[in-house]
Amino acid sequence: MKIGVAQTRSISGDIEQNIARHTVFVETAVSHHANLLIFPELSLTNYEPTLAQALAVQPDDPRLDTFQTLADAGQIIIGVGMPTQNQPRPCISLVMFRPNQPRTIYSKQYLFPDEEPFFVPGPASTGLMGTDPNIALAICYELSVPQHAADAFKNNAKIYAASVAKTEKGVENAHKRLSAIASQYGMTVFMSNCVGVADGTECAGRSAVWNNKGLLLGQLDDKNEGILLFDTATQELIKELA
Repeated sequence: MKIGVAQTRSISGDIEQNIARHTVFVETAVSHHANLLIFPELSLTNYEPTLAQALAVQPDDPRLDTFQTLADAGQIIIGVGMPTQNQPRPCISLVMFRPNQPRTIYSKQYLFPDEEPFFVPGPASTGLMGTDPNIALAICYELSVPQHAADAFKNNAKIYAASVAKTEKGVENAHKRLSAIASQYGMTVFMSNCVGVADGTECAGRSAVWNNKGLLLGQLDDKNEGILLFDTATQELIKELA
């Protein structure tokens, strides 16, 4: 399976422009015959907690139909970051588009304390995509919660894909933690991070992939947009800056 992580610089609050930019990344992934592409946390709005309530959508929002069309045409699974409507506050979600199937949502179940004024946890979910091999989804802070990775392993996940919005310090900690998850549970691990300013802070990129022994196989830089693709069958790694 060829899995990709996108490293994007989103425009805060501009869903339409971000959709247009995401389309370019998907088309690039399709040109490399990728089976899955994951975007950073809240990639379609940028990570802006104070804007989330106003920007939150239902999963059937017609603006997202573009991704279903791309998924169907390219035979690729696409995961985009978006606040989704809930009560009393929105969830931090990955909206998942599969070829010729209804879209689904994975919502962040473990919130960082400073997110709690703006969001609510998502419903209990394994986060498994049910593909072959099984892929477990994680959103940012969840990778720091030991139970999250333990549950993924218990549910027979072979791949752990984390969608994040991390600063330089956050990236350092995330890399250590994700390497540990990979080696402890024998999973291939991916991280999709953003670059540029989000919530008033510079995000630090370095989207990456680790093998099932915890060895870092490759990463993008901390400044540029791009895609990192890894073929779990051939072990081929492709980096492409956007």
